[in-house]
Amino acid sequence: MNTMLIIIVLIFLVLLAFYIIVPQWRGRRAVYQVIRIFRWHGAIDVKHAKTVDELGLTPRTMLAGLMKGRDYKVDALKALIQVGIIVQEAESGKLYLSEERLAETSLGKATSQYR
Repeated sequence: MNTMLIIIVLIFLVLLAFYIIVPQWRGRRAVYQVIRIFRWHGAIDVKHAKTVDELGLTPRTMLAGLMKGRDYKVDALKALIQVGIIVQEAESGKLYLSEERLAETSLGKATSQYR
């Protein structure tokens, strides 16, 4: 009986770890993907700023979310806007990647290979 209880607790702990670790890993990966998307589209300055639709970073519909799972890139985009790595123009709402601001962060070194 004690062995069965230990196995159940271990399985629970492993599932809990996956519930916490996997979303963090996917969120971190999404940050790099968003930066790569901005560079690929050339949205790295005010003149070449793009809308969210042009970048393909629109939120999934509820049905698509159920079929394909959660899209972490939308959350990563919001986080990058909050810290100022992605700049949103006030009048047009277009977005661009601030390479200068990115270079000031630890992400700058990690993403330099994707230029």
